[in-house]
Amino acid sequence: MANDGGTPAHPGRSYWWDEDAVVKILSALRTFRHADQEMRRRVSADMDMNATDLQALQIVIAGEREGTPVSPRDLARRLHISTASTTKLLDRLTASGHLVRTPHPTDRRSIVVHATDHAHAEVRERLTSMHDAMLELAREVPEDARGHLVRFLLGMAELLDRQAAPEPLRPRGGA
Repeated sequence: MANDGGTPAHPGRSYWWDEDAVVKILSALRTFRHADQEMRRRVSADMDMNATDLQALQIVIAGEREGTPVSPRDLARRLHISTASTTKLLDRLTASGHLVRTPHPTDRRSIVVHATDHAHAEVRERLTSMHDAMLELAREVPEDARGHLVRFLLGMAELLDRQAAPEPLRPRGGA
């Protein structure tokens, strides 16, 4: 419960858990997630695109690095958007010079999308220094803690991926 000032009625406790070192880890993770979302918002705005467009560009670039062609259908599925929205997204990114559509290498009925040299250059220009700084921070993690940290982060990602949508809230006193 909160008092009239909007602060927790139980000082020394977080909203969900008692304060301790473990909660500080979860709080730091939440702070990181928020900072990551804000960084992505700033980068996409700086590149004159929305966050979904930037995410699509990241998916295409990752597919290219893995040698896996990315189709419009793949983008729709990965971005959880309709095929009509995917077409509009591809039209925007093609018009801006970030993506090109080409015939699928093995399926003549399908197309794949590729990032342009312009897109690769823009992504590198905007993100290289940040990625270099992230690498330096990761190197500061003690070697004996790295495995634990990786397992924790992958476990959290798996937990979030499995999390089902909550039941809709019902009005108080209603059925």
